[in-house]
Formats: sequence, C-alpha cells, structure tokens
Amino acid sequence: MRIWRSAVLVAVLAGLLALPAPQPALADPTPAELRKLTKQAARLNDLYRGQIQSLEEIRIQAKKATDTSGDLDAQLKAAQADVGRIAQTSYIVGPLDNIQLIAPSTDPYKLLGQAANMAFMAGERTQRVQNIQKLIEKSKTAKVEANDKIEKLRKEIKAMQAKRRDIERLLAKYGFQQPGGAEGLTPRMISVRAEIMQNFPMKYGVGCLRPGDPGEHGKGRACDFMMSSGGRMAAGADADRGDALAEWLIQNGSRLGVMYIIWKQRYYDIRSGGGWDPMSDRGGVTANHYDHVHVSVF
Repeated sequence: MRIWRSAVLVAVLAGLLALPAPQPALADPTPAELRKLTKQAARLNDLYRGQIQSLEEIRIQAKKATDTSGDLDAQLKAAQADVGRIAQTSYIVGPLDNIQLIAPSTDPYKLLGQAANMAFMAGERTQRVQNIQKLIEKSKTAKVEANDKIEKLRKEIKAMQAKRRDIERLLAKYGFQQPGGAEGLTPRMISVRAEIMQNFPMKYGVGCLRPGDPGEHGKGRACDFMMSSGGRMAAGADADRGDALAEWLIQNGSRLGVMYIIWKQRYYDIRSGGGWDPMSDRGGVTANHYDHVHVSVF
C-alpha cells in the first residue's frame, strides 16, 4: 500500500511539474556569449576611435533580453517548486472519505476545516499551474528574443569588421588628435564647438570634458549642447533649435570631422553608414538625449 501511494505521489508531481507537454528545448541565451561579443565590440570601439552606436544599441537590447530570460527562468523554477509543495501537502493530508463526514463519532468542525483546507489547496494548485503555463510561454518568447538579439549583435560586429578599410580611410582623413590645454579638449572639438556657437545661441550652456568618463567625453572629443535647463525635455523653440543643430551637423559633418550625433533618442553615426537610427529607452530625459544634442568628433 505504501509503495502504491508513493507511486501515485510521484505521478501527480510529475504531471503537475511537466505542464505543458515537453517541447524541443530552446538554447538558453548565455551571459557568457554576450560577454564575449561585448569584448569584441569594445575592441572595435578602440580600433575605430570611439563607441560605435549601432553596436552599443544592440548590446543594450541583448543584455535586457538576456536578463529578462534569466529572470523568467528563475520565476518558472520557483513556481514549479511551489506547485510541488502544494501537491505533496495535498497527498499527505489525503482525500476525505464521504462516510467520515456522516459518521457520528467524527468531529464535524474538524472535518469541515479539513475540507475547506483541501478545497483551498486545490484552488491554489490550479492557479499556480495556470501561472506556470503562462510563465512557460513567456520564457519561450524571452529566449527567442534574447537569442535573436545576440545573433543580431554577432552580425553587426561582422558587418563593422567588414567596413574596416573604409573606416580606416576616414580615420586617416581626419588624423588623430590628443586633448590638451586647460579644457582638456582636442583642437577639433574646440573648433567644432566654436563654429556651433557662432551659428546657434546656447542659452542653456555646453558641457564637454567629463573626467573619468570611458567614452568620448572623457577623451575630450565630445560636447553636449543643452536645449533645456537639464532633465527637462526640450520643447517649442528649444526643440526646434536642437533639430536645426542636428541637421546642420549632418550637412557639415564631413567638413568638421563629426563622428556621431545623438538627439531625441536617435543616433547618427557616420561609421555605420549615417542615417538616423532609434535608441532603446535609457531611462530618462537626459539619458535619452531629449534635453541636449550630443556631438562626438574623430
């Protein structure tokens, strides 16, 4: 009898924890693979003299998708464990015997309490199983998306590697400049900033050198031209001025040595072919570049 009851418990648990029927397993998007590709992208950034916006954008998307997939996997395992505990508890308590309910020697309040507890656990188990089904579908979708993003990053790295000669010609055209002077900016950045300020009023100021920044701000090759007081989305004439500045930079970028522009959650990077491309949400007005036009130079 004990062996039979154990077999029943194993069958119940297996049935609950295997919902829905097993499907061919999707390869888990691994953080290790993303780290490897991130290192390759970093090497390209160094080689091409600055953060390549297309690579950075896809890297961020891939990391978010991989993190989401990992979180859903953890939720799924926890939910399956909960269902297993509920099923085991139900088995230990055991089913109610109908004869017990009417036996005069049985405490009716105890039996009703046991019945209510069993009904609660049954309902709880049903809800948890439904949640598991939803989590399984979400997990599958997240894995597909994460794998797609990682593959997209891999392809973009190859595409940028294939452009090496073209980019090397660009770098040779503009040469290499070191920052210097009290401001710690390159001569090209100083020149670009001066010409911008001759053509566009900057009532909210300009921010350039950012010591310790791993990107172009830390190398003296970038400035932020503020279109609002900071942290506030540019609007009206301020937003129009930002649009006009971004367009002017595109039209004059080849002459000035502009490498890329970021404005209104979009980037324009001459190394990856130019044209505006959207950016993922970076978490705020400033991070999404709605309050300033970012300019990086070769």
